[in-house]
Amino acid sequence: MHKEALVGHPSTEARKPFYRILYIQVLIGVVLGVLTGHFWPEFGAALKPFGDGFVKLVKMMIAPIVFCTIVSGITSISDSREVGRTLVKSMALFYLLTVLALLAGLIAISLIQPGVGMHVSVSTLDPSVAAKFAKQAGASGFADFMLHIIPHSFFGAFADGEVLPVLLVSILIAFGLSRAGDGGVAVTKAIASFSHVLFVSFGLIMKLAPLGAFGAMAFTVGRYGVRSIGSLGLLILTFYLACSVFVVVVLGTLARLNGFSLWKTIRYFREELLIVLGTSSSEPALPGALRKLEQLGCRKGVSGLVLPMGYSFNLDGSAIYLTLASIFIAQACDIHLGWGQIGAMLGLMLLTSKGAAGVTGSGFVALVATLSVMPDLPVTGVALLVGIDRFMSEARALTSMISNCVAAITVSLWEDACDREVLDRELGQNGSVELPVGTKIAGATVMRDGKSWVSTTRSAA
Repeated sequence: MHKEALVGHPSTEARKPFYRILYIQVLIGVVLGVLTGHFWPEFGAALKPFGDGFVKLVKMMIAPIVFCTIVSGITSISDSREVGRTLVKSMALFYLLTVLALLAGLIAISLIQPGVGMHVSVSTLDPSVAAKFAKQAGASGFADFMLHIIPHSFFGAFADGEVLPVLLVSILIAFGLSRAGDGGVAVTKAIASFSHVLFVSFGLIMKLAPLGAFGAMAFTVGRYGVRSIGSLGLLILTFYLACSVFVVVVLGTLARLNGFSLWKTIRYFREELLIVLGTSSSEPALPGALRKLEQLGCRKGVSGLVLPMGYSFNLDGSAIYLTLASIFIAQACDIHLGWGQIGAMLGLMLLTSKGAAGVTGSGFVALVATLSVMPDLPVTGVALLVGIDRFMSEARALTSMISNCVAAITVSLWEDACDREVLDRELGQNGSVELPVGTKIAGATVMRDGKSWVSTTRSAA
């Protein structure tokens, strides 16, 4: 018998009941989490395992998905020099954005000056807070950072779950398969098939996203509460303002110069951004963002390489936080920093802002790593921020996520690895797919029926 289904226009998502759309479910989970944490704080704080469990489930899938995406993408590129160009252009863009992010935080904190007048004595600060996070700060030198990228073993890269070692292994295996000739064909096909299985499995995990967002927000509000903001509310406001200006001015300009809309891009990735908001981590959004970049017409070999790299080299939210938090500590403790000291601090932050995974608290760990080697600022000053850091982690993760998506599209366009027609159509129709007549999709043929796009499939009675 014949079964008819509309495809793309109107979009499948638009025909779903609103309560079955993922980003609506996540938004409801975030709102319920805030209300639960506010009115029943002890119960809300006890829901932390829901958020942590969801993030751990997603992190379990990150390494194999990144591996399969990068290997499949690079092996599909006939010219290996394209990979080198992509890496160089990506790193140049990442460092430019990082510098601008550091300056955005510096300008915001210098203009608003939320720490001036606090007159905090360094001797009264609790050193145990800094000591706790200093253990997580890891490598501080450039050589240590580069050596940290190399895993202890092939499978160690997947066991640790860090993006950079997986990235290194993926590139090596991809180039090996490209040069293996017929001997690598079977492995390449197997990796492509396994990638499909991984994304289907990830789709099942994402059904738990509303529950994860609910638990994470309930814990945040229940544990810290609005009262914990207190006199540091101006600092939080300054940080959110700096992030907003960076996104609107810097990323908006970058998108406009490359011929696409920042606002439509943010709307297109709304599901992923809401998950980031709910969990305070950008990692759960990585697989979904990789899939959507392909839907936007970006070639997997480029976007699949740029986006995972951005998770370690383009943490612009953390970069804004580093300058803002450091200067705030100086203001609060009545420490005057000259321009030479600030310049040295910015240079150091170009290193300490890299390499942290997109997990909750990575920005705070990077701050401790920075202050640990800065003789002019007391590392114990982080005790001033530990109570409100959770309220700032959402903005850090959201800013970095938006920046990485924009960067992936930009580099794809630079490399002529993005179908401009598909990009304009996808962003213009908010994710709907309008397919040409005669296109084959899983055995179905798209046909024109008035103003609708119809797919006819056969199924056994």
